[in-house]
Amino acid sequence: MGEGADEFLDGLPALLGADDDPAAYRPQHPIISAAAERVPHLRLGRTVRVLEALIPAVIEQRVPGADAFRAWRLLVTKFGGPAPGPAPARMRVPPAADVWRRIPSWEFHRANVDPGRARTIVGCAQRAATLERLAARPAADARQALTSLPGVGVWTAAETAQRAFGDADALSIGDYHIAKMIGWTLIGRPVDDAGMVELLEPERPHRYRAVRLLEASGLAYEPRRGARLPVQHISNL
Repeated sequence: MGEGADEFLDGLPALLGADDDPAAYRPQHPIISAAAERVPHLRLGRTVRVLEALIPAVIEQRVPGADAFRAWRLLVTKFGGPAPGPAPARMRVPPAADVWRRIPSWEFHRANVDPGRARTIVGCAQRAATLERLAARPAADARQALTSLPGVGVWTAAETAQRAFGDADALSIGDYHIAKMIGWTLIGRPVDDAGMVELLEPERPHRYRAVRLLEASGLAYEPRRGARLPVQHISNL
């Protein structure tokens, strides 16, 4: 058992969804109801680690997933610390807040993270202590507080709340795929964010849970159209 083992064990039940209450949800749409019947075991975990959820969400803003995952891997590999043992030799843990604050701008550039996202990451790291206290607040209030940070919008706050707070209603408005997927799955045609919000309004306060149920059950549907978005290298912009 390495450093942090006691903290990990204390937080493990929440991470596995022990604090979640799926029984409180009564799906209103028949397809979502069918999804809930397929995966009745689904639970929404919560890490209670706000900065560790927020920074990856910032990196994922407005870029293809493959680009975001590469940027995260490069930054964590170079600036993260070794995982407490016993662990594989090359396993890393995310940088602490004070390390994120001191990463030079050119290192973000090398990881293909543009200056706007880099400033947001540094700004969030500067407020790390305040951000971690949000885990003790009601999820909806904490999500709203996140949007007061420069560079953190509704989508980023929702992605953070899903992971850190286990927020069952944190709908990812502004996502490239989710609105279209919800439209295709529920009414057989794509919709925009406003259409998704309207379709999922009856599922409140479990709109994120509804999305996860569709994804986990295999009932989510969106036809493939065209090639994936190319990675935009900021040195070429």
